[in-house]
Amino acid sequence: MKPVSVKFLGSGDAFGSGGRLQTCIFIESAESKYLLDCGASALISMKQFAVSPDEIDAILITHLHGDHFGGIPFFILDCQLISKRTRPLVIAGPPGIKQRVDSAMEIMFPGSSRVKQKFRIEFLDLHPGARTKLNHSFVMAEEVAHASGTPSYALRLECAGKSIVYSGDTEWTDSLISIARGVDLFIAEAYFFEKKIKFHLDYQTLLEKKDQLDCKRIILTHMNEDLLHRLGDLELECAEDGKEIIL
Repeated sequence: MKPVSVKFLGSGDAFGSGGRLQTCIFIESAESKYLLDCGASALISMKQFAVSPDEIDAILITHLHGDHFGGIPFFILDCQLISKRTRPLVIAGPPGIKQRVDSAMEIMFPGSSRVKQKFRIEFLDLHPGARTKLNHSFVMAEEVAHASGTPSYALRLECAGKSIVYSGDTEWTDSLISIARGVDLFIAEAYFFEKKIKFHLDYQTLLEKKDQLDCKRIILTHMNEDLLHRLGDLELECAEDGKEIIL
């Protein structure tokens, strides 16, 4: 079986800390190609790292903040106008994702949400605890603690015999323990080094909870300047734009 590749197209926070691009993770197996989140800078990062939008089977969204889903309007327009996509695209995320994407498209490109593309877009609402089939893979969601106007999720993707979880944005919640149990890779946001704020994780908390997570590998992402200035002090592995790992 061909290995599963995980490439961080964007590992930054909402504010471009450290010059990093916003959240976008490219997951590739022999059967399928996915984006895990699609921040506003996603199309730029895809072109920088030679990932074609036309190859993506599905976009999986953790929550409806611009640095996690705001790249979708640009992605759709690129598929429509540049790559001339014809095959279907799935966009999956919290309930209300279609309405939020349509609203974003209308704000940025008036009339664009009403244009009929030559490819079918299927919007799929994910619900906590449900295991949803997606092409040759399965995706599961668990609600986490992050205010975004709709439920915010940690997502688990089971793909080609490997399992990957991304925490999305969240303060510590025990739902991370259940969704990350036994996975090959847990991608966790770590916004601050030790400062605890509402709705976000910090490195020290993740380090203290590491054994409870019971996963094979942890990679930190979505780091702000506070944590980026202390990379030399970290015991856990960190993402960076363009970093690729093979599972």
